[in-house]
Amino acid sequence: MKKVSFYAPEDIRVEEAPVPVPGPGEVVVKNKVTLTCGTDVKTYKRGYRYEPPFSMGHEASGIVEAVGEGVTKFKKGDRVVAHNSAPCGKCYYCKKGLHSMCPDLIQNQFKNGAYAQYQLIPKPIVEQNMFHMPDSMSYKQAALLEPLSCALYGTANVPIELGDTVCVNGCGPIGLMFIRMCYLRGARVIACDLSDVRLDLAKKLGAQEVINIKNVEDQAQAVKDLTEDGRGVDAAIEAAGIPEVWSIAMNMARPGGFVLCFGGTKKGLTVPVDTTKLHYEQITIKGVFHTTPIHVNAAFEMLKMNAISADDFVQNEYQIEDIEKAILEHASGAVIKNAIVYPED
Repeated sequence: MKKVSFYAPEDIRVEEAPVPVPGPGEVVVKNKVTLTCGTDVKTYKRGYRYEPPFSMGHEASGIVEAVGEGVTKFKKGDRVVAHNSAPCGKCYYCKKGLHSMCPDLIQNQFKNGAYAQYQLIPKPIVEQNMFHMPDSMSYKQAALLEPLSCALYGTANVPIELGDTVCVNGCGPIGLMFIRMCYLRGARVIACDLSDVRLDLAKKLGAQEVINIKNVEDQAQAVKDLTEDGRGVDAAIEAAGIPEVWSIAMNMARPGGFVLCFGGTKKGLTVPVDTTKLHYEQITIKGVFHTTPIHVNAAFEMLKMNAISADDFVQNEYQIEDIEKAILEHASGAVIKNAIVYPED
């Protein structure tokens, strides 16, 4: 089979590999679709925290090819979608409900990446975060499971009340999903981005106000100017993974407001914090990473409800041999996501 491996920044390779064989409790899926995402872009450009070479890709759906001993919920031929991770459920953090902090959290993309014709799904994911697709659900729709689950977990950590004003900074796939989830929770949403194409989609998904940051000198002030008495937003969400945007988000929150830092940044970077503002204005700043099984399950239900649609998020199709082109087009902002599709053998 063909699969993609990361060797160094800007050095990813399509290689031949044996089709995996499932062990006890495991499932092998023949992928139909794998979607590009921001993590792929960051990994391509700068690597990740694992020693290369490693596999890539974590947003996929397909058909069960084989099941291991003891698997009864799934069988060959089932249309399925599997999340890329699962916690142990037993450690201190899992017992506290902080599943994304689990020290034994499986992140399947780096060992059994989804940029491959066939993908091995480990037992914990099969048991916790793998689902039968309804006949009406497309493979592209199902493959949005992972990013939507992250946006749901992030949004769940923001104390939004009906009528609150929320600013989402960064309208990539995750940011756009934040916009949609905040809108569905009854917030007035302001969206900030560099791309008019993405801002147009932000409006379609529920943003009432949009700001192209290329057209303003002070992004935080431009956002404040859209709030009553210029006091700032009730909550600011950072979804760009850029330290400067973390700082901007902190400066647009009202006194007593909330700042969610969701976009992952390069290791070792720091962000200056105005300690006077933090203390006297009682700003709450929270970082959130990844998701939990509760929000994975919720995301799958929302995909069945078409709370978001692949028609809005997925633009172009590529073969696996063109993976670099697909990722670079994603990075350019010309598309929200691209799809790698796999022809029949």
